Amino acid sequence: MPTELEELVEFLHHGNTEIRQIAAENLVGYSTAQPSLFKYNDSEPIKDLKLLIKDYPPIAKNALTILINISEDIAVVEALISDDAFMEALLRRISDAKEPHADLQCMLLANFSKSDKIPSLLTLSRPIPKPLSTSALAIDQLLDCFVKGASNSYNPNATYDYLSYLFADMAKHESGRKHFLTPRSESGAPATISSSSTTTSQDSSEQVLPLSKLTVFTTHPTSPIRRRGVASTIKNICFDIPSHPILLSPSDDGGLDLLPYILLPLMGSEEYSDEDTDALPEACQLLPPDKEREGQDDIIIIHLETLLLLTTTVEGRKDLRGKGVYAVIRALHEQVEDEGVREGCDRLVQVLMRGEEGDEGYEAPTMPSGMKALADGEKVTEVEEDEEEQIVEVL
Repeated sequence: MPTELEELVEFLHHGNTEIRQIAAENLVGYSTAQPSLFKYNDSEPIKDLKLLIKDYPPIAKNALTILINISEDIAVVEALISDDAFMEALLRRISDAKEPHADLQCMLLANFSKSDKIPSLLTLSRPIPKPLSTSALAIDQLLDCFVKGASNSYNPNATYDYLSYLFADMAKHESGRKHFLTPRSESGAPATISSSSTTTSQDSSEQVLPLSKLTVFTTHPTSPIRRRGVASTIKNICFDIPSHPILLSPSDDGGLDLLPYILLPLMGSEEYSDEDTDALPEACQLLPPDKEREGQDDIIIIHLETLLLLTTTVEGRKDLRGKGVYAVIRALHEQVEDEGVREGCDRLVQVLMRGEEGDEGYEAPTMPSGMKALADGEKVTEVEEDEEEQIVEVL
C-alpha cells in the first residue's frame, strides 16, 4: 500500500490544476529531505515533473525547483538529458524573452553538466530563436542568452547568470574548449583557420571567438555568480596549452588579448610606479581612484590559477613578465589577507621571478619580503583541475 507521500506524488498528474499546484508546492521540501521519493513507481513523478515545466507558472516554478534539487542524482540527470523532447522544451523556454522562470531553467541545465552527454549541446541543432540569435546551434543560442540577457536586458525576469557554470563545465571537455576557441561568424558558421595563423577564410571583422563574448564579464558589477562562472570557464580553457598563443595575442593579430580581463579583477585603487604602469596592458593603466578589486576571494584564486596555467610555456612566462603581472600580484599579496589568495600569489611569483635557464644573467630568484618560496619538489607550472561538480540547490 502506498504511503501518504507516495500518494501525494500521484497528484502531480491530476487533472485538476489546483490539486497539481498544491501537490507540487508541498513536495518542494521533500526534494531535498527525501529525494528518493521521486523515483517511486519507476520514476513516474519525474516523468510528471518534466511535463509540469510547461504548466501554469506557479506549478512550473515548483516543478523546476524540485528537478533542480533532485538533479544531484546522476541517474535523474541522465533520465532528463536523454529525453530529447524535454531538452527542447527546456531550451525553448530559456530562449523565450517572456519566460518567467528562465533562470530556474538555466540552473537546471547547469546541473546537467555532470553528465557525459552535456557536450551534445555543441552540435545540437534547433530552431533559431530570432531576434536573440542567428545560429541554429544550441550552445550559440545559450551564449547569446548569456550575453544579451545580462542584467535583465533581454528577459526582464532573468539574468542567465547560471549559464556561466554550464560553460565552465563544458570547457572541461576538449570539444568544449575547441568550440570556445574556434572563430565563428555571427550567423553561427565556423571559420576556417590555417595551422600557422589565426587568419580566417572570411572577412575577419565578421568572425568572433565565442570565448570573447564571455571575457568582459570578469568584472561584471553585480553578479558574483556570473564572474565566478566566467573565471572558471577561462581557467578550464587554459588547460589547453597549445591555445595559449591565441589567448595571449592581441586582438589585432586574431588573438583574444586575455590578460587584461584576468588582471583587472585583481587590481584595486593602488598606485604603481611609472615603470610598472608602462609595462601593464593599456586597459590596466591609470585606473580610477575608486577602482575596486574583486570582492570574492575564491574568484581571485581562480584567476591566479589561470595565470599560473599561462606560465606553463616559456613564451607564456616571458609574456606575463613583460606585461607587469608581477607588480599586480605583489600589490594583491599586500592588500588581501586571505590565506588561499596569498598562497596563489606565492606560487605565481616564484615562477615569474625565477627567470629562464640559459638566459644571459640568469640568477635564482630572491623572494620579496612577506612572500614564501615553494617547498622543494613542489610543482609550480601545473594546476589540478577542480573535479568538484557545481550542484545548484534551491530550498
